[in-house]
Amino acid sequence: MRSRSRTAAVLAAAITVALTASACNGGDKTGGDDKSAGANAAVKAVVNASDKKGGTVVYEASDTPDSFDPGNTYYGFVFNFSRLYARPLTTFAPAPGAEGNKVVPDLAESLGVPSDGGATWTYKLRKGVKYSDGSVVTSKDVKYAVERSNFARDVHSNGPNYLAQYLKNNETPYEGPYKDKSDTGLQSIETPDDQTIVFKLKQPFAEFDYLLANPQSAPVPKAKDNGADYVKNIVSSGSYMFESYEHDKQAVLVRNPNWDASTDPLRKQLPEKIVVKLKVNQETIDSNLKAGNTHIDIVGNGVAQQTQTELLTSKDPNTDNAEGGRLVYMAMNTKVAPFDNVECRKAVQYAIDKVSVQTAFGGPIRGAIASTVLPTDIPGHVDFNTYKTPDDKGDEAKAKAALTACGQPNGFETTITARNDRAGEVDMATAIQASLKKIGITVKIEQFPAGKYFSDYAGVPKFTEDNKIGLMMMQWGADWPSGFGFLQQVVHGDSISKTGNTNLSQLNDPEINKMLNDNIANTDSAAREKVYGEIDKKVMDQAVIVPLTYFKVLHYRSPKITNVVSNPAWSGQYDYLNIGLK
Repeated sequence: MRSRSRTAAVLAAAITVALTASACNGGDKTGGDDKSAGANAAVKAVVNASDKKGGTVVYEASDTPDSFDPGNTYYGFVFNFSRLYARPLTTFAPAPGAEGNKVVPDLAESLGVPSDGGATWTYKLRKGVKYSDGSVVTSKDVKYAVERSNFARDVHSNGPNYLAQYLKNNETPYEGPYKDKSDTGLQSIETPDDQTIVFKLKQPFAEFDYLLANPQSAPVPKAKDNGADYVKNIVSSGSYMFESYEHDKQAVLVRNPNWDASTDPLRKQLPEKIVVKLKVNQETIDSNLKAGNTHIDIVGNGVAQQTQTELLTSKDPNTDNAEGGRLVYMAMNTKVAPFDNVECRKAVQYAIDKVSVQTAFGGPIRGAIASTVLPTDIPGHVDFNTYKTPDDKGDEAKAKAALTACGQPNGFETTITARNDRAGEVDMATAIQASLKKIGITVKIEQFPAGKYFSDYAGVPKFTEDNKIGLMMMQWGADWPSGFGFLQQVVHGDSISKTGNTNLSQLNDPEINKMLNDNIANTDSAAREKVYGEIDKKVMDQAVIVPLTYFKVLHYRSPKITNVVSNPAWSGQYDYLNIGLK
């Protein structure tokens, strides 16, 4: 642990020296076999804009995703990538900055038309859209996709459950298409014709267009769905389709011959083939990127620490240092003693040396020290610090006083989880372990694979309670760029689920729940933003989340690829919709 800390400290010093010359002001060295657009170019604009077709674009991932099934994923990089083979009703514009945060129609011909005070939303599908098998996409397929992804959580547990929470349910609760074999299904989604779909909600929902940008609104033909095995035979509605898929190894996509550019203003269908290699060591991915053997790190969490040092000290111009509505934090489990006592949670808040955690993660270039749940680039963010400590390095006196107040003056033992393919996350957990040891809290670190972190481990309340896991490392990016899009799935009680849970603290505060529900009905965006800041303060009063850093990522931008842009809507990842080759 100490050795890693020393290494990280040296790294942070190197970063500080290099930042001004490279990531902030552009580099002076040409990378790859072509001139670079300069450091941070893809944060500001589309780099190497091109319509050139052909070639194979190669992606690599440090683990396997939770699923490539558009109805069974909650990793942002799959949301981003899945648009190549699954067209949601809406999506985000492939652009930098504020433009990238704009929701635009995709499978729908326009954004939704609200009625009934915002409790009913109507969409018209574009005409002529076909699946990869040549059959026509209909509104019934979109209805079916929502039903299978939101109302069959025993089969598809990974994705968000907004639609299950906010759509009106049947008089007899709907049990999803695998158990309910009726023709009507969920009655609050109506399909009066093949192009029209109508959603009827329990309450007005001002940001509904954003909600449908997640891949759960991408159509799935009922006749081709075989439940959990659908991931092996996904039927494409996008510009690419699966040629092959081997779990934990590789996916290969080729052009969808039935994709029609006249029905799709967003996609270019440039490469001949797309290959995704899974479970590749992060350092190997970085080396392959620099060598030109691969083109994109699909997970988009940034390069490994050693690579980061090399890129910054050499002033490599092929880097992008982006943010994107994302928080690195540690959740405390309110269902595991003694974290069911707010004073014990406050002790942890005061004890953690956030500077050491930031350093372990790679220094300031990977994000500023955080004190709020809402990231600084989400509308509604308010600066405050409920558990302020001197220079953010922890306050042992306040932490021990809180321990005494919660009846644990001598500390206790607990367990923290982290994802084993994310070295920075494990290093942060190690730094937290050191901070808590100073006040008598002994922490055991348990590592789990990212692909099953939510389906089998940290996202399964029974597992965390049976194994007395009190602390869980977490990163969260906004599902869409608003306070609701960030907060709802991590602090609303209705978001707690048996598996695939993202409200890791299991916070279920009636006042916070009501504030979120009431606020999303308000059509005044400025008024909504004000309340999101107030909700943030109430969450911090509950002390269930320890904000660590406002995430920033350092990407290596392959000089070989075209149409490269860091999109804030995808947590600063490159937008994968139109990546091509020079």
